[in-house]
Amino acid sequence: MGCGGWQTGPVSDTELIRLKPRRIRVVCWASAVALLVVLSLVATSLTGATGEGYGTFQRGDQFAMVGLGVLGALGLLLFTRPRVEADARGVRVRNVIGAYELPWEVVRGVRFDRGAPWASLELHDDDLLPMVALQAADKEIAVDGVRALRRLHQAHLARLGGASTPG
Repeated sequence: MGCGGWQTGPVSDTELIRLKPRRIRVVCWASAVALLVVLSLVATSLTGATGEGYGTFQRGDQFAMVGLGVLGALGLLLFTRPRVEADARGVRVRNVIGAYELPWEVVRGVRFDRGAPWASLELHDDDLLPMVALQAADKEIAVDGVRALRRLHQAHLARLGGASTPG
């Protein structure tokens, strides 16, 4: 499901919201490609003597530079990992390091404080779980995502209220 035009009506049991950061993904992919290209170009220029010393650059040195570029690029791409998925049962948060699957019962609220770099889930045990996928840099897309999560959370609270009322 996209991040625009969120409905305000009832939430269906099958509705699934998928959110991921936009701007950081573009920056990380561009940086990873640039790093790999630069280190590959440096690797091709590593030939001959090392200067005034006795060493010379070998083919292994060139492969090592390309290998460093690949490792650096993969490290940058780790920052494209964050995601949030939510449905009527709960929310799944995957950050750069670590992933969490929480039922709505343990969530007190969805927060996006002014000046905060990303949104977070406020849990009933007073913990805050950051959701790096909803970043302030993404502006309205992140705000729409937070609104959608709040709508799902409110729908869960309404179901709980309806279930506890004698019929």
